[in-house]
Amino acid sequence: MSKKKALIITYYWPPAGGPGVQRWLKFVKYLPDFNIEPIVYIPENPSYPLIDESLNSEVPESVTILKQPIKEPYKLAGLFSKKSSKTISKGIISEEKKQNLIEKAMLYVRGNYFIPDARIGWVKTSVEFLSEYIQKENIGTIITTGPPHSLHLIGLQLKERLGVKWIADFRDPWTTIGYHKQLKLTESSKAKHKTLEKQVLTTADQIIVTSFTTKKEFLQLTQQPIEVITNGYDKESVDAFQMDSRFTLSHIGSLLSKRNPEILWKVLSQLIAENDSFSKDFQLNFIGFVSDSVLHSTKKYNLSSYINNVGYVSHKEAIMFQRKSQLLLLVEINSEETKCIIPGKLFEYMVSNRPIIAMGPKGSDVQKIITETNTGNYFNYEDQDSLKRSILEHYKAFQNNALQIYPIGLQKYSRKSLTEALSKLL
Repeated sequence: MSKKKALIITYYWPPAGGPGVQRWLKFVKYLPDFNIEPIVYIPENPSYPLIDESLNSEVPESVTILKQPIKEPYKLAGLFSKKSSKTISKGIISEEKKQNLIEKAMLYVRGNYFIPDARIGWVKTSVEFLSEYIQKENIGTIITTGPPHSLHLIGLQLKERLGVKWIADFRDPWTTIGYHKQLKLTESSKAKHKTLEKQVLTTADQIIVTSFTTKKEFLQLTQQPIEVITNGYDKESVDAFQMDSRFTLSHIGSLLSKRNPEILWKVLSQLIAENDSFSKDFQLNFIGFVSDSVLHSTKKYNLSSYINNVGYVSHKEAIMFQRKSQLLLLVEINSEETKCIIPGKLFEYMVSNRPIIAMGPKGSDVQKIITETNTGNYFNYEDQDSLKRSILEHYKAFQNNALQIYPIGLQKYSRKSLTEALSKLL
């Protein structure tokens, strides 16, 4: 029985680093187990903000990779301000009062001249190339994954031109994502975003989202079927390691200026002042990019000497830090828009066998998953007393060599189980 072909149109692919690449890299790995042959279409000369060469080894040798050139405006913007173009391409936007004129101008241009995003220039050439390829190879199903959401416009045009079955995968929302408000959009630009979003949601045969809240939001905009397929974890082999001898609280990934839990820094500062042994044992690990405003906040609470600021590491190294840390920290911005954000690292945290301390808005999807799986404690930004009690309880367990968790029902979040759910849609 021949395998069914599925064409996956994605921007992020090894050697791109960061969470955006993991989802479809893992789906591609497991789809052949469910009688589906994935064909991957990516840019030939992308401008990735993060590079992780170690992920190249995870690309299956048998997979067909198609490439077409892309014009990257961030490369041009780099001629004016390398730092600003690099941070904006990572999604790192300074607070408005700290933005210089170049950054303000770049945000205005990015928001109003590149709709829905800076990869819009890849749409036309991709549609021309893929129209021919799809007909020649007799491909029945295409999948677009965003952000960048301009890739959904490739799917939209291919659907209209060829009538091919089209699945649109949203790793993040479109017009309600947190940074959208920071793009200095005019009213007509906002309306254009909304129109394109609605077009995609009502034309795709199937919508996939990574969170329950996004599904609820999209159900107001379309009658098309919507399936939640979250991100997940894969079996990761790690070298032999020893648990940290200190009481480490580790945050893996970017910690941007708006994701700055001052309530936590305050609690840690109090515990250090009140408890001599805690003061001697405690260490705060930052693995990944940390904004200056976060470092300034931790300094204000006298935590600088307790911080091990490691910076960006490969995915394999990040897994090692997760496994050997005593506690893992997950932080989300305290807002209505972020209730739907489920970071990919949550699932890796859940199988690292370390307790999670998570902070975010009340009633978030992360809170639901952590509670259901019994993998840690979730706190709102008003929960100062319970946050302090919980960290102290974990510290006492650490002192007694008894710091552990007893997770429930993790199997459904394995990459292979999630790929099986995807295969049924295909």
